[in-house]
Amino acid sequence: MGTSSQHEIDQNKVSGILKETFGFDEFRFEQKNVIQSILQQQDTLAIMPTGGGKSLCYQLPALYFDGLTVVISPLISLMHDQVSNLKQHNIDAEFLNSSLGMAQKRDIEERLIQGKIKLLYIAPEGILNSYIMNMLKNMKISCFAIDEAHCVSQWGHEFRKDYTRLNELKEYFPNVPTIALTATADKKTREDICQQLSLNNPNIYISTFDRPNIRYAIYERKNEIRQLDQFIKLNHPTDVGIVYCLSRKKVEKVAEDLTELGYAAHAYHAGLSPQRRMAVQEKFNKDDHIIIVATIAFGMGIDRPDVRYVAHLDLPKSIESYYQETGRAGRDGEPSNAWMMYGLQDVVKLNQMLELTDADDQYKRNAKIKLDAMLSLSESLQCRRKILLNYFGQEAPDTCDNCDACLEPQETWDATIESQKLMSTIYRTGQIFGSSYLIQVLRGSANAKILERGHDKLSVYGIGKDLSGPQWNSVIRQLLSLKYICIKNWEYRSLALTPQSSSVLKSKEKLTLRKLKEQKVSSKGISKKKKAKNFDHKHPDLFEKLRVLRRSIADENKIPPFMVFSDKTLHDMCLIYPRNPDDMMMVHGIGASKLEKYGDVFLNEISSYRQ
Repeated sequence: MGTSSQHEIDQNKVSGILKETFGFDEFRFEQKNVIQSILQQQDTLAIMPTGGGKSLCYQLPALYFDGLTVVISPLISLMHDQVSNLKQHNIDAEFLNSSLGMAQKRDIEERLIQGKIKLLYIAPEGILNSYIMNMLKNMKISCFAIDEAHCVSQWGHEFRKDYTRLNELKEYFPNVPTIALTATADKKTREDICQQLSLNNPNIYISTFDRPNIRYAIYERKNEIRQLDQFIKLNHPTDVGIVYCLSRKKVEKVAEDLTELGYAAHAYHAGLSPQRRMAVQEKFNKDDHIIIVATIAFGMGIDRPDVRYVAHLDLPKSIESYYQETGRAGRDGEPSNAWMMYGLQDVVKLNQMLELTDADDQYKRNAKIKLDAMLSLSESLQCRRKILLNYFGQEAPDTCDNCDACLEPQETWDATIESQKLMSTIYRTGQIFGSSYLIQVLRGSANAKILERGHDKLSVYGIGKDLSGPQWNSVIRQLLSLKYICIKNWEYRSLALTPQSSSVLKSKEKLTLRKLKEQKVSSKGISKKKKAKNFDHKHPDLFEKLRVLRRSIADENKIPPFMVFSDKTLHDMCLIYPRNPDDMMMVHGIGASKLEKYGDVFLNEISSYRQ
């Protein structure tokens, strides 16, 4: 951790910006320490959970400093949303990217030269453009903010080559502080971020990775559309949700299936035209009761606070990916669901995809370790939250009472004999066959290939009839996770024994596995541990009137409703019941600019309701 230099900070000015501009009375997580570090002009790395308020950590210093704050951001849609949101607070912010025409770019560049812009958002490849760099060299830069900083590290889960040259900023601007921000980075990734960005003796702040309002649940895949439909109907029939799939083809199919079931579902992936992606993004930002079915192309920078669930229909490639994607639910702190289903084929598919990349061997080995950790999370009997937090180096109690492992404990069984049967079948068939074929041998299938090869004459043929195909798949997944077997050839998906196999085969070790898990259609889909605050004010009808008013204002201004006011702000209005502007300033999320823009119209609505 770096040592703060002696720059005197005007704490009254900091508090004034926090309340007057952003409408907040206090900081969250490590926001205060991170902001103080930047104001002391120290390089800083901030690890904060999705929805934890990372943006404020550079937006507030940008308003405190005299010069320009430059924000390096990976996505055009993210830049657009951030800038639109800042303008709602009357903050002079702009972005420079390929979505702008020449006239728009010239206008922004002129205002930059005149010092009329406080925050500039730009892509990593854009800032290192010689023209942009020369322009910035002639300006007073107060801070560089690098968002989604895990993209700079090959140890991270979304490595991007565009980020690797960002250390050049230190060559051009050695005295300008840099803040790097991300929601997901283990110790090795954190160290790599600091090194790759050439951060100078940085202060490192790590907020808790826990999102107590999110309930985690992981199930085996059987009939995914039926399972997903049951989950949504029971828990989120009218809520906003995101459904992640591994491939574009599957995204299209799932969106189509959900639409046929009566849901407002829309596909989003990188294969769609930019116009189509933008249209879906806008619908997601503005519409209620919408479901986005997407690849991870629909990802970083989702600001909508009221996403009530994130569902995965395939295994994510790492715990970092899973954590970041599930973190897009419940950014407002209200109870939300992270629901996932997976199968053995996901593990095979992800490994095949990894082998086909042109990445170096070290990256592939690291990615394989991360995938193994994700499979272990899925197969474990332990509390999901404990595993997640331990993965990021954070201590956690043994139970959280807000995940399926805690709420629906699984039965275990002595699977030693069955594991021996499987391992013997792998060995006697030559360690060259995949799970499907091995299960057919175990169950005594009369498949022509089995008969041709004479495998029906083996002593293991038919010795596994007592277990169903799905049950054998569950055994295979657990043994893979526990390293008792491995996949030797990813192209042919062939299973093989490992050094650990012998202790089981020789009966020196007893193997206890969990029974095949059935998804329970229960009302435990949303955490009861964290009670929703929505109706503490006892005015749900007023809340609905305010929502209608908010939607009308948003449509008129062509912005998402949450950029006018969040649900939390509307609920706070119902609780405080403001009668005048001074009362309204007590409401969470209302600062001077929002009060000036929208205060009177909302006060009038509340006054009419009161009458």
